[in-house]
Amino acid sequence: MPDSSNLTWLFFKTSGRVSRAAYFLGGLLVAIIQAFPLYRFTLVPEGSAESNMWSFIFFVAFIASLWSNIVLAVKRLHDLDKPGIAALILFVPVVSIVAFLVLCLFPGQPGPNRYGRRTNEPEQP
Repeated sequence: MPDSSNLTWLFFKTSGRVSRAAYFLGGLLVAIIQAFPLYRFTLVPEGSAESNMWSFIFFVAFIASLWSNIVLAVKRLHDLDKPGIAALILFVPVVSIVAFLVLCLFPGQPGPNRYGRRTNEPEQP
């Protein structure tokens, strides 16, 4: 199992590059973390204290996962030797689906590039 510093880098820091598999699997984990409180929210009576708790947990998970999705996309773009600012396209409806498929399917640049020497590790100064 990876140590916590690698997981912190993967989900919260924009430096470095990630491969297609790491991007997809990281995004899948983020989606599961986001979906669980939403699922629990649907199981409890509306307006109850438990409902309020699960909606708050979902809100927190959504905000954290939003940042994590952006960070994963930035690092995936870095692997393609593109600037991370292009990750903003993920906020455009319909275009975001195409962008996600491109990030999942197109291979990264082999060898070192300006964003790092290798995929799946932070950029080294």
